[in-house]
Amino acid sequence: MNIRLLVLLAGALALSPLDAALAKKVTVKLATLAPKGSVFHRILTEMGNDWKEASGGQVRVKLFAGGVAGDDVDVVRKARLGTLDGGLLTSAGVSTIDKAIHCLQVPMAYTSFREIDYVHSKMQAELEARYDAAGFVILNWVDAGWVRFFSKTPIKTPEDLAKEKLFVWAGQDEVLEIWKSAGFNPVPLPSTEISTALQTGLVTVVPTTPQAVLLMQWNQHAPYMTEAPWAPLMGATVISKKAWEEIPEELRPKLREIARKAGEKLRAEARPADQRSIDAMVERGLKTVPVDAATLKTWRARLEASLDKVRGVWVPADLYDQAMKHRDAFRKLGAFTDGADE
Repeated sequence: MNIRLLVLLAGALALSPLDAALAKKVTVKLATLAPKGSVFHRILTEMGNDWKEASGGQVRVKLFAGGVAGDDVDVVRKARLGTLDGGLLTSAGVSTIDKAIHCLQVPMAYTSFREIDYVHSKMQAELEARYDAAGFVILNWVDAGWVRFFSKTPIKTPEDLAKEKLFVWAGQDEVLEIWKSAGFNPVPLPSTEISTALQTGLVTVVPTTPQAVLLMQWNQHAPYMTEAPWAPLMGATVISKKAWEEIPEELRPKLREIARKAGEKLRAEARPADQRSIDAMVERGLKTVPVDAATLKTWRARLEASLDKVRGVWVPADLYDQAMKHRDAFRKLGAFTDGADE
C-alpha cells in the first residue's frame, strides 16, 4: 500500500505543472460596431462559445457590441494599449494597422465577390504576414456587402455628390485628402456619430452598405440610395499578437480553425443580406437612384483622375498592382460578370 501511495503521489507531482498550465484562464476582450441581434454579433458570439468549449473553459471571449467600446479606430488603439484585445472590424479599423486590406476594396475596381475571392486567395498569405509584422493576428476575413451612397437628396452623378457633405471616418487623413482633391466635400467623424450628423445636416451622404443602414436605421434620415455599387466593404476579426500569445500554444490551432469557419459562415450569411436589406428599406420608403452606363463612365473617369493618390497613398502600390493583375487574370478565365452579384 505504501509503495502504491508513493507511486500515485509521484505521478500527481509530475503532472501538477502541466495541470497548472492547462488550468490557466484567458479572457479575450473583443469589440465590434455590430449591434446585438445582428448576424455579425450572433456569429461572433457563437465563435466565443465554441472557443470556450474547445478549450475546456480556459479561453473565454468577452464581447463589447454596438460600438460601446468606440468605433473601429478606437478599438485598434485600445488593443495596442492592452485595454482591449481586438475585434471584428471594418476596413476602416483594419487599415489603421496596415493599409493592405484596401487592395481588396479599390472603388469600382471589382464587380463581384467571385473576383474578390479569387484575388484574396492569391494574396491572403502576404496580407496576413503584413498584419502579423504590425503586431496583429488575422483570425478571419469578412465582408459586409457593397458600399453605396445613402443620401438626403438623390445622388446620380459625381457633380451631385460634389454638392453634398460626405461622411468619412475620422483619423484617416489620406482618405480626407483624396476626396478633397477629387472635388468633393468630406466631413470626418467617428462612425458612432453618423445618426446625429444625418439628423442635424452635418453630413448629407454616407457611403456604406445596405445592411449597415438597415441595422442602424439611417434610412430614416437618408432616404435615397445610389444603385451603383462603389466598393465591397471588407473587414476582419483581429487580435493583438500579445493577447494571442497569452493563449496556450497547443490551443491556438484549434481556436484559429474555429475562427476561420466563423468567418466563412459570416460571409455566407452576410452577402445575400444586401438585397434583402434594400428590399426591406424600399418597403419603408427608400428610393433607389438608377445609374446608367454613360453615367458610370463619368464616375470611373473621376476615379481614374485620382488614381495617383489611390495607388501608393490609400493602397500600397505593390499590393494594388498585384491585386489588379490577379483580377485581370480572373477575368480572362471567362468568369467576369458585370455587377455586384452576390
